[in-house]
Amino acid sequence: ELLTIEAIAVEGKGKTIKTGSLGDVMQESIQAAFTVVRSRARALGLDSNFNEKFDLHIHVPEGATPKDGPSAGVGMCTALVSVLTNTPVQADVAMTGEITLRGQVLRIGGLKEKLLAAHRGNIKTVIIPADNERDLAEIPDNIKADLEIVPVRWIDEVLEHALQYQPTPLSGEEDSKQESEPSCDDKEQSGDEKHINTH
Repeated sequence: ELLTIEAIAVEGKGKTIKTGSLGDVMQESIQAAFTVVRSRARALGLDSNFNEKFDLHIHVPEGATPKDGPSAGVGMCTALVSVLTNTPVQADVAMTGEITLRGQVLRIGGLKEKLLAAHRGNIKTVIIPADNERDLAEIPDNIKADLEIVPVRWIDEVLEHALQYQPTPLSGEEDSKQESEPSCDDKEQSGDEKHINTH
């Protein structure tokens, strides 16, 4: 089933509020996502102390339904980037993947069920961890034909596909993304509130 992530930023002092009957692992995913955003702040066009100026509220409806697991990590991170940079997310994109503090996108379970849910939800593009590509063999051909499935390894790739346009880095930070990597759930916007679909 698709999860909708709502994020809103208001003037404040850096408080983070998490609601929606979220389990411990999902709450930790939000913390990890926030750290990823902070580590890429200037590359995302944000002041390094942006977190001291806003209070963030992340909510995952429906509030009475318990939710847990790490696979919404990339969705949490994308929602935070969207609301903090005021950059819209593509309306027909969903995503799944655990995220590390370095921004790496890790394998998740239940890919088949997640893609079926995206198909039922009229999603056009689904971003998945590259390490889940081998699981695509289990997906019915008609589902794969109707979805654009984008495998990624880093959150930067997620943002490239999910955002309508890329935030402008602060001066001198154009190479931040390259330095951060080794060399080797339908969205609407109203003011500063963001809604994003994930799995």
